[in-house]
Amino acid sequence: MKEKINRSIWGNLIVSFVLIVVAIFMALPLVYSIMNAFKPLDELFLFPPRLFVRKPTFKNFSDLFYLMSTSFVPFSRYIFNSIFISFFGTLGHVLIASMAAYPLAKHRFPGSKILFNLVIFSLMFSGYVTNIPRFIIMSKLHLLDSYLSLILPYIGATLGLFLMKQFMEQIPDSYIESARIDGANEFKIWWYVIMPNVKPAWLTLILFSFREIWNDTYTPALYIHNEALKPFSLALTYIQQGGFVRAGAGAAAAVLMLIPSILIFLITQSNVMETMKSAGIKG
Repeated sequence: MKEKINRSIWGNLIVSFVLIVVAIFMALPLVYSIMNAFKPLDELFLFPPRLFVRKPTFKNFSDLFYLMSTSFVPFSRYIFNSIFISFFGTLGHVLIASMAAYPLAKHRFPGSKILFNLVIFSLMFSGYVTNIPRFIIMSKLHLLDSYLSLILPYIGATLGLFLMKQFMEQIPDSYIESARIDGANEFKIWWYVIMPNVKPAWLTLILFSFREIWNDTYTPALYIHNEALKPFSLALTYIQQGGFVRAGAGAAAAVLMLIPSILIFLITQSNVMETMKSAGIKG
């Protein structure tokens, strides 16, 4: 039951005012990026910079498409690479994390606590720390310069496993026992009983995983040398390094990069909020 907060009208007004100010402050970078995409070059380099555009133009977008159409690799190829890697990386991460979390959450077997402690221990390390051994493994497997070199590291990320296990532990064991009495095997229990009950968790995982893969530039720069296999995020960094002439195209490309993440957040918003309230995740 939701606890009712006893607060005066002035208290509500002050809290609302503070929240509005914080929301505006947090939205400023996003608004500034969108406005930059529609600014002509003379407005883009004004000092002090202006938040809102005065003479909106689509020239930055046309410059971006012209620039990408004249490159060695077509613009559509970069987009396809990003969608392919993000889709299969996210799908694999959610499936593997949820399948690995189920026995850890609902079965007791020798070494389960040690395995889960290893998962928690792995969360303490930044991805940059494990880059060298990961690069060596990919090289030994002859997976460099392939989609798998970008997809496999995300599938094996342990953050999703931790999140899914915490949610699965909240499901009453009586649900699983009832399914077993009805003749369901472990796979059916996982698919028809567990996964529907942790829907907010895996939708949140989809959002976080997709956003991380879509925006990643470091991993593709390390593992991919074939231009035709590089994602759009990496092509964007090349455009933004082009200096003054490409500044407008770079601003337009930055907005295009934002669109998929915003759409997925809007679709999963209510479930993400529920997950954060349940798991106590901040930020």
